Formats: sequence, structure tokens, C-alpha cells
Amino acid sequence: MKVFVYIVKCVDNSLYTGISKNLKNRLWQHNNSKLVAKSLRGKLPVVLVYSETHKTMGEALKRESEIKSWRREKKLKLINSLH
Repeated sequence: MKVFVYIVKCVDNSLYTGISKNLKNRLWQHNNSKLVAKSLRGKLPVVLVYSETHKTMGEALKRESEIKSWRREKKLKLINSLH
């Protein structure tokens, strides 16, 4: 099973970190659905700026928690490491 850990950039320039088994569908939900995460309300649309895959939900949850604990600057370094 593939589980994605992802970071999206919001319209207000904030960053949101999440996990999903279906990244494409989750991004659509963030931008088009009433099932939007509470922390994203009023910050739409979002744009995917980073993603990575993990083999298990447990691994993905640990990584999501790790990234969420970081300050913005460290998240930006991770995002910019792709470019």
C-alpha cells in the first residue's frame, strides 16, 4: 500500500501538511468539497508543493507528525530540496 505525506501551499501563503492513500482525490477534496479540513477553511485554493510516499500508514503518520512539528523555514527547505 502507498500512503502519501504531502504539503500544500494555501492562498494566504500558509502551509498545510497531511496524509492520504489517494493524493489526487484528496487534493480535489481540499479544493472542491465541503469536506475540507477545518484548518484550510478560508485558505483555498491550495497547491501541492511537496509529496513523498511511504509503505505503511504507520510510517506516514510518523512522518506527518515530524513535519508538522517543524517550523515553516524547515518545511520550506524540504520543499525547495526538490528544485
